[in-house]
Amino acid sequence: MSRSFPSSRGNSTCPWDTVGGKMSDKNREQWINIKFCVKIGKIASETLALLTVAYGEYAMKKSSVFEWHRRFKEGRDVLEDPRSGQPKTQRTDANVDRVRTLVRSDRRLGVRVITEELIMNRETVRKIVKEDLGMRTFSAKMVHGILTHDQKQRRLHISSDLLGNAEMFDRVITGDETWCFEYDPETKRQSLRWKTQNSPRPKKARLSRSQVKTMLMCFFDQKKIVHYEFIAQGQTVNQ
Repeated sequence: MSRSFPSSRGNSTCPWDTVGGKMSDKNREQWINIKFCVKIGKIASETLALLTVAYGEYAMKKSSVFEWHRRFKEGRDVLEDPRSGQPKTQRTDANVDRVRTLVRSDRRLGVRVITEELIMNRETVRKIVKEDLGMRTFSAKMVHGILTHDQKQRRLHISSDLLGNAEMFDRVITGDETWCFEYDPETKRQSLRWKTQNSPRPKKARLSRSQVKTMLMCFFDQKKIVHYEFIAQGQTVNQ
């Protein structure tokens, strides 16, 4: 009993002939062209459109084009029979160690610089950094000043001396002042509301701070407020 095998040309599901598992010349061209499109930044749908124009009825199926586009984007570089095993990529333990060493040597390096330094696929480097190493980029936290070791030690000694003379704080009175407005506009966080996907977004009128304001001066010790008063309009506050 004879059996018929589907042709590897036209709308085959992968760019390999069914006879002997070999790649046909036509599909090999498309395979290389998909890789080229990935290199120049074409997305999968654009790649499919170009192949359709170039090969017509012999163009690969959409699912096959999208699959190979994804593989090339993940770093696949080697021409090999997909039936022989998992596709080879640059996402290996050795390359993970190389990326880890480079990032730890300079944590300001971006993905593009790491890619150029190690001569690797950019998408592969991005996945290694984010998924394998679990790293994310964060901006440096702004602080008033970074103390030297001697400055930290001096502050430690002063704090220790103050703790040994705790009753001194009972005699310390300090003060501060702040502007009190007639009203304050609602902040963005205060206006948060729960809503469903179909419900309308809440609205509020744009308001500015009240022009009517007065200054409040307050003096206090470590236990309570000692004195406070509102300063009259036009009055100057000095030491």
